[in-house]
Amino acid sequence: MTLNALTVDLEEYYHGAEFEAALGFGGRERLPSRAETSTRRVLELLGRHGVRATFFVVGTLAERHPRLLRRIAAEGHEIACHSYAHQLVSRLGPAQFRADLRRAKRVLEDLTGRVVLGYRAPNYSIGSGQPWAYEALLDEGFAYDSSSYPIHHDRYGEPDAPRFPYVACQKGGRRLIEFPIGTARLFGLNVPIGGGGYFRLLPVALTRRGIRHVNAVERRGVMFYFHPWELDAGQPRAHMPLHHRFRHYVNLERFAGKLDAVLASFAFAPALDVLARTGLLAAPHALPAALPPAVRWPGRAAALPAAGA
Repeated sequence: MTLNALTVDLEEYYHGAEFEAALGFGGRERLPSRAETSTRRVLELLGRHGVRATFFVVGTLAERHPRLLRRIAAEGHEIACHSYAHQLVSRLGPAQFRADLRRAKRVLEDLTGRVVLGYRAPNYSIGSGQPWAYEALLDEGFAYDSSSYPIHHDRYGEPDAPRFPYVACQKGGRRLIEFPIGTARLFGLNVPIGGGGYFRLLPVALTRRGIRHVNAVERRGVMFYFHPWELDAGQPRAHMPLHHRFRHYVNLERFAGKLDAVLASFAFAPALDVLARTGLLAAPHALPAALPPAVRWPGRAAALPAAGA
């Protein structure tokens, strides 16, 4: 059975680019948090399907909801990094990006006691213009990245990039693996089947057909992602241009049913487990799970037991 990667971008509803455009970076942070309620819905849904996932978590959210983060880890899900403050990598530059990485990784590891090995950039903001980002990730102890979306898009995406996991950076015997968001080929183009806004907009049958084709014909796993706020149809409706409102709010009320249908149709697992099957990355049990006491910072929360312990 082909295994697909299920990933959750754990951020607030207001972390979307539409909110920053409407309210500014500082203005969006003044909105009320709704992450705890929406993430509980996610955990309940995953529990019903018996599925574990990778949660790419924003550092500021983890600081605000430490018990939620520990619950996610305790239920067997992988904790990965989605930046500290959800700022575009392309906007930060090399020095600020490294500082953001270190701060976010420290927060997540401090709260769970587990090594964080995966990273996803806000709005897929690592591309051909940020080659330095891969070396920074490798230097800061990450094993894989999932910031590539090989499609045409007005904000991100590189349609000519590889569609399946590959080595993005190698240095001193260590390497960083890139795990792109899922696509299928149709009439010579990459069709988005990896979740997000396209999943809310397009018929669920298209996504299921695309994943089934990639699994059965190409014999590869698909990287699928979503956000907890996409299960929160009652979230605040900020004043913003019509096209931004459409992008953020379209079909929120139907999202849970569509996601339920996809989870029932395919085999899913955390990104680390899927990468282990490719041979590009060591099996999860061979990778560090819990931080050794020597590298724990003062005030570190009690470490949770390692997965499988």
